[in-house]
Amino acid sequence: MSLFQIKERIDTLVKELNGHNYNYYVLAQPTISDFEFDKKLAELAELEKQYPEYQDPDSPTQKIGGDITKEFKTVRHKWPMLSLGNTYNEQDLREFDERVRKAIGDRFEYVCELKFDGLSLSLTYENGKLTRAVTRGDGTQGDDVTANARTIQTIPKIIRGNGYPEMFEIRGEVFMHKPAFDRLNSERIENNEVPYANPRNFASGTLKMQDSSEVAKRPLDCFLYFLYTDKRLYNTHWESLLAVKNWGFHICEHTKLCTDISEVLDFVHLWEEKRFDLSYDIDGIVIKVNNFSQQQELGFTAKSPRWAISYKYKAQEVETVLEKVTYQVGRTGAVTPVANLKPVLLAGTTVKRATLHNANEISRLGLHEGDTVLVEKGGEIIPKIIAVNTIKRRAGAAAISYPEVCPECGSNLVRKEGEAVHYCPNDEACPPQIVGKMQHFISRKAMNIEGLGQETIDTFYKKGLIEHISDLYTLHEKEDQLKQLDRFGEKSISNMLEGIERSKQMPFEKVLFGLGIRYVGETVAKKLAGHFRNIDSLMSASLEELRSAEEIGERIAESLVEYFQGPRHIQQINELKRHGLQFESAEQTVELQSTKLDGLSFIISGVFENYSRDELKDIIEANGGKILSSISAKLNYLVAGDNMGPSKLEKATKLKIPLISDIELLEMLK
Repeated sequence: MSLFQIKERIDTLVKELNGHNYNYYVLAQPTISDFEFDKKLAELAELEKQYPEYQDPDSPTQKIGGDITKEFKTVRHKWPMLSLGNTYNEQDLREFDERVRKAIGDRFEYVCELKFDGLSLSLTYENGKLTRAVTRGDGTQGDDVTANARTIQTIPKIIRGNGYPEMFEIRGEVFMHKPAFDRLNSERIENNEVPYANPRNFASGTLKMQDSSEVAKRPLDCFLYFLYTDKRLYNTHWESLLAVKNWGFHICEHTKLCTDISEVLDFVHLWEEKRFDLSYDIDGIVIKVNNFSQQQELGFTAKSPRWAISYKYKAQEVETVLEKVTYQVGRTGAVTPVANLKPVLLAGTTVKRATLHNANEISRLGLHEGDTVLVEKGGEIIPKIIAVNTIKRRAGAAAISYPEVCPECGSNLVRKEGEAVHYCPNDEACPPQIVGKMQHFISRKAMNIEGLGQETIDTFYKKGLIEHISDLYTLHEKEDQLKQLDRFGEKSISNMLEGIERSKQMPFEKVLFGLGIRYVGETVAKKLAGHFRNIDSLMSASLEELRSAEEIGERIAESLVEYFQGPRHIQQINELKRHGLQFESAEQTVELQSTKLDGLSFIISGVFENYSRDELKDIIEANGGKILSSISAKLNYLVAGDNMGPSKLEKATKLKIPLISDIELLEMLK
């Protein structure tokens, strides 16, 4: 390569890798495997070493991690959270061992730890109490997520036992167990929310949520693995792990003390196979020199310690044949392509299907009928096709083309601008959508109708007993027909009808969630019910009024307006009203603490450091104030936090409405 080409390659790698770092650390949505990232990073490091004059100050080789999100207070680490050098081959481990021996001699031990695929966290304790939790961030400073970390059951809030110092930091990894991930991700898919790719992303997204009460609903776990103190308490890392375990910290039981590199390699080989038996994801092994004095002697490079290294497992990959692509239609009309594969053993399980996500993915892969494909199951729970072996493609194989019509009802598919998913718009006559909506309506998180399962809904639909949600409430009129069905006795019919009758008492927020409106998940339904109080106010709300509700963005607001413009949707709501379902929130009695805000109206917008918007709303109402749903000349104050919508700010400024902070609001109560 010419010097110009070398500089161009360095610039390209810097830009590409910084983009991947942002996707991984900030958005928690990686778009490249660790192996591919590390290969590109190694190439960049080698080029920079040979041509230092072309090194970019913004190069990822000069950074430790990703950028800092702006949603949390930024805190500088007392002890930097350095990254580890890593390798994918055993020879590098042996060379690491040789370097250590040359520096400190032959008398030393290693501690081998599982490399958890989660989110790094630093916890600070003072006088035995948790005072701060900070993410890794860029290695020198991170996000203060203390409120969220306190919700994790395995993180002690108060230390037990004795012998701990007055102040110390302990490092660990926050993660989510695979069964919990499967359950929660299934709920996201059911609610038409974007699913997370893997448990690591779900854990990262959860820990960075603004509302700690929502974090508490998600089962996060945390392994701790390194102690930092001003004054050394122990001679070895192993001794410190035993100590912090006695203090009540969650230490991984698979950590092992090894006497030499051969024992380390045995540990690496053991967990390369056994990792699939764990309830959580690991992507390698971390190897540390045990003795703290020897660690100090070995020292650090600019980015990482010389006394530790990580061995990373390559994602499991295997070749198989694409037999055909089928298309699934969900309850919201989303059409998802699925690759049906010749069965093959991968990561301990037989794989027959792989996700293809959307039309963009089919196009990116360039799939043809009968292609030989490379399937990966690394951090992904669902296997995915990562490449096509075009050398093995048979002559004349036709390219896979995404359908233009719904595979179930024949309606023309639509694709909204800015979205990757195709939808079938025929939500009132497309069978999978009809059945899916009714199955969603009866589900535990919606109407929770006991005695009525998803298979039963499917059977009732095929037999012509139900066509819409409202038909569930007329089943008591069809008892004779129900008794003719197989495996449906009097007792089961009675239990089902009682369950349907009891569901009429479910609160408005559950009914709203059960309607299955696109993008209206369980949390959004609760926010809408709390804000608008009844279905009529919600149906008549303008786009601007909808956006004024907490956590309701443009996409959700547009979906609601579109839904309530459908005559059949209104007809169904009226039918459900007639059957006695709850379409109004119960009135909440507000106990007045004072009348200092009497006669004043407020709107709350943005994110606040010390309060949620609901808490500020309660404070205002408890002191006689009124919360409005939209900005108008009648508004007295706009309580403004960070990331407030620009349209609200513009309208408030135009109407000369005073903007106050949460602190100024509280001052008004003094």
